[in-house]
Amino acid sequence: MSIIVNLDVVLAQRKMRLNDLSDGVDITAQNLSILKTGKAKAIRFSTLEAICEHLECQPGDILEYRPPEKKKGR
Repeated sequence: MSIIVNLDVVLAQRKMRLNDLSDGVDITAQNLSILKTGKAKAIRFSTLEAICEHLECQPGDILEYRPPEKKKGR
């Protein structure tokens, strides 16, 4: 997938654990872990807003677009 989730980076910058974020935004640590590992297929804007508010960051700090690498010879 071309969307990269940098939640672990932002958490590390804030010296915060996933459980701390979970408690602060009222989202289970398991659901945040799915998001953090890039396994989530979607995120609600309300969830993204709550995460950004708690971490005092912008959505672009958490989500990044990387175009897929082009295969050689094509």
